[in-house]
Amino acid sequence: MPKKQNLKEDALRYHEEGRPGKIEVIPTKAYSNQRDLSLAYSPGVAEPCLAIAEDKEKVYNYTAKGNLVAVISNGTAVLGLGDIGPEAGKPVMEGKGLLFKIYADIDVFDIELNTKNVDEFVRTVKILEPTFGGVNLEDISAPACFEIEERLKEELDIPVMHDDQHGTAIISAAALKNALELVEKDISKVKIIVNGAGASAISCTRLYMALGAKKENIFMFDSKGLIHPSRDNLSGKKPEFVNDNLPAETTLEEGLKGADVFIGLSKGNILNGEMVKSMAKDCIVFAMANPTPEISFEDATAARKDIIMATGRSDYPNQVNNVLGFPYIFRGALDVRSKVINEEMKMAAVLALADLAKKQVPDMVNMAYGEESLSFGRNYIIPKPVDPRLLTAVAPAVAKAAMETGVAKSPIQNWEEYELQLSKRLGQDNSLLKIIHNKARKNPKRVVFADAENLSVLKAAQEVKDEGIAIPILLGNEKRVAKLIEQHNLSISDLEVIDPMKTSKATMQEFGDLFYKKRQRKGLTYSEAHSIMKRRSYFGAMMVETGQADAMIGGLSHSYPDTIRPALQIIGKAKGVKKVSGMYILMSRFGPLFLADTTINFDPSSEDLVEIAELAAEEVKKFNIEPRISFVTYSNFGSVPNGPAPIKMREAVSELQSKHPDLIVDGEMQAHLAFDTELLKANHPFSSLAEKGANTFIFPNLSSANIAYNMVKEVANIEKIGPIVLGLRKPVKVLQMGASVREIVNMVSQAVVDAQRADV
Repeated sequence: MPKKQNLKEDALRYHEEGRPGKIEVIPTKAYSNQRDLSLAYSPGVAEPCLAIAEDKEKVYNYTAKGNLVAVISNGTAVLGLGDIGPEAGKPVMEGKGLLFKIYADIDVFDIELNTKNVDEFVRTVKILEPTFGGVNLEDISAPACFEIEERLKEELDIPVMHDDQHGTAIISAAALKNALELVEKDISKVKIIVNGAGASAISCTRLYMALGAKKENIFMFDSKGLIHPSRDNLSGKKPEFVNDNLPAETTLEEGLKGADVFIGLSKGNILNGEMVKSMAKDCIVFAMANPTPEISFEDATAARKDIIMATGRSDYPNQVNNVLGFPYIFRGALDVRSKVINEEMKMAAVLALADLAKKQVPDMVNMAYGEESLSFGRNYIIPKPVDPRLLTAVAPAVAKAAMETGVAKSPIQNWEEYELQLSKRLGQDNSLLKIIHNKARKNPKRVVFADAENLSVLKAAQEVKDEGIAIPILLGNEKRVAKLIEQHNLSISDLEVIDPMKTSKATMQEFGDLFYKKRQRKGLTYSEAHSIMKRRSYFGAMMVETGQADAMIGGLSHSYPDTIRPALQIIGKAKGVKKVSGMYILMSRFGPLFLADTTINFDPSSEDLVEIAELAAEEVKKFNIEPRISFVTYSNFGSVPNGPAPIKMREAVSELQSKHPDLIVDGEMQAHLAFDTELLKANHPFSSLAEKGANTFIFPNLSSANIAYNMVKEVANIEKIGPIVLGLRKPVKVLQMGASVREIVNMVSQAVVDAQRADV
């Protein structure tokens, strides 16, 4: 984790830079001319208004209501910060909106209410009902949160859920179900200790009872001790869980003796190894206090080898993370226009999550967590948040439960079509970068930064160091680097800084001699070979070649050729590669798009294009994505029979199909056709891209590729990784001049993953 001071500065900068905040509203209809505007507003807008006035349900047809959720809070219980007020809670609510969007394509308005009065809160939300398809209550203190949710569920005709209560309950219930199955224990017979008696603990315990746990076997503790009938200070919902099967004075330590399950929803470090040792055989410990669990994963597993352990943290197995639930629960509820989120719908989510954990894990998820093969067991009892199947597993289960319980106003008729719609809502763009970063963290490598006298590079070095992505080595003048670090309060003064101008004679001799040996028959003299080693891009490449670093990042302060040339001359091409090429990855709404060659080959021949496509396909496969390759130009399947570019692309497609008959590849075609599968099916049904379209694009020359890449990234304002050099023996990443800190970090992560593969 980043140091506290760095985290504070980074978080404030993240929220403030560019447009302040994390969410915005964008139009979903055309607005480019007067006719569009006359339809969007007056006079055309009167028609949907009149239709809705005649039938209120038409509001779902003509407005965004059906995909719009209100995230509402009064800021009285914000994260672990307590009652900090509605304004201070707004960043959290915006963050919740961001998660809704990236995981389930649900739009959000966050609403912060300046009231602690339950009646005012309920009244305000109630009169907002016409705007929204659902309400997510957030960060409201107990016991008010219980009354607010109960009243709104009764008074509103749209689904309402207080995620702080039910999110953790749903995820942990799925985990508990699977954990008990693994240890072959009957939930109706296990002794459960719940530490914490707030909104989340109450909801969790209720859901465990719905799964079959018996009240007489559940012992809940708050800060004052056991929830016991003899106590006269029980408020809110606590009396619901009084239990006199243990003496009133029983401590948490005493209660844990012989317990099968511990559920922690309290504060950090209140358990120790001896307390865990006193629990029953094959004990289950869910220490869900965040960021510090009730007992650390290390201490718990050291105390008991037979333990099944879960926390709220992403850096340990079995993370109980609410993002596994709320986006998909609301997705399912919205899609059938459910009037509520009832107990059956929540249980459907529990069972769907539990079942998904037992299925074979996609390679993409294994890659993200650096595992050979995750499988159902003690360290994998619930799915991982990056699992792309969550949307199509949980949302349909919730929708079906709504229909079966009679609360769905718009039942789904075709489930296959619905699941297809769900899968199309989100490409893999919001998971690929997370997968790359997670993979890098599993085995960080030494990455030499050739432009360390640049502030953006130093900030990126700070981030990859803090995040455990890489071990940075900085190349540059030590005094200039140190001054930048001090001026900008960066905590990387402990990183290794190497100045090639002041490196030991032995190192320079070794590097110069090796370079001369590589280039002596290519016009380079002995003195030139030694002199050129003082250049950072050459020195850094030689560090990678000699094993003193695992990868190099350069190019931010130099032209592309000045950085790629040293890599080609020192590291060279991989075995069997005739030409290296460059590729960009664009994180589009269609999922990741792979564009090649965008940086190196000016006018490749058809034979060159085949190799570029082969290299690109191999790179795409490394992300556990099936390459679907389109050779794009200005002609569609011979519509321009004699143009030089179409002829070249046609020949390349034919050769590639002959060499790799199992590869999905087609062309020549215009770029838009590679995305428009309906048009392909209608006019060119023979095309292998007609079903799913393309994700990998090969261009006839460097000019067209570079123009396409730069126009798309600027106009669409989408995230990118690249340029990735394909065909080198060892990883060297060449940055675009002026790359942002985020882009540098993305490239470092990719370099680390490439270096990890080189180890295999």
